[in-house]
Amino acid sequence: MSIIPGLSGIFLGILFFFGAMATADEPVVLASIVAPRNPPPGIVLIIDDLGNWRSAGMRAALLPGPVACAVLPHTPFAALIAERAFIAGKEVMLHLPLEPIQPAAIAAGTISIDTTQAQLARIFSLDINSIPHVVGVNNHMGSLLTQHPGHMQWLMGEIRTREGLFFVDSVTSESSIAMKIATENGIPATRRDVFLDNVPTEAAIDREFQRLIQLARRNGIAVGIGHPYPATLTYLERILPKLADEGIQLISVADSIRYGAASMEGRVVQH
Repeated sequence: MSIIPGLSGIFLGILFFFGAMATADEPVVLASIVAPRNPPPGIVLIIDDLGNWRSAGMRAALLPGPVACAVLPHTPFAALIAERAFIAGKEVMLHLPLEPIQPAAIAAGTISIDTTQAQLARIFSLDINSIPHVVGVNNHMGSLLTQHPGHMQWLMGEIRTREGLFFVDSVTSESSIAMKIATENGIPATRRDVFLDNVPTEAAIDREFQRLIQLARRNGIAVGIGHPYPATLTYLERILPKLADEGIQLISVADSIRYGAASMEGRVVQH
């Protein structure tokens, strides 16, 4: 192989420089440049159902690290909590109410199975505009609606038109196709692995949190969702500063999607 005249001296000089810097005791310097160390396992945390309680919402917004805050639209403290979360460097999400299978209290701004495409577009616009600084969307309830391809296609069409939004499937039904439709529409998306506080006691939350960590160790990244219960907030306030000691990093939703480790492919829905 020929070397362009004038570059051979530079090339040899570079080799000489690295040869002089390296010794038999330091073979890792160049190796680390070629093959950087893999990042530690990461967990994503989202606190849902924010907006109805001021004090709980403010505590959630002040949790250590990049804990995402999912805010219900048209709730009394939605804008206040979203502003505080944004100031604290948190991701603010629209916690979008969708119709469940089981009868439940219907939240303001809910999209139902009877909602037409035009109505869905209007409801979604009102919902997302009621909360400042929104960077992503996840579903509140929705065990019925997330199974319906037509409504999910309409919804993802609305999300796609607002550049930069991501979507998180809360997986309130094992039959949810929400993430599948999101990715088909080119929307950055991930899904929930663990609900932390279906049983809102610190002992039960700790069991689910440890399961979240084990999933992160196995898969690279795992996504957990909690709620602004006193036990949940108290537990997270205590445990999050200790994550680094366990070799776990807390990462944002957007970063988890960019890393590509939260792909739906090959992942098992666990409750």
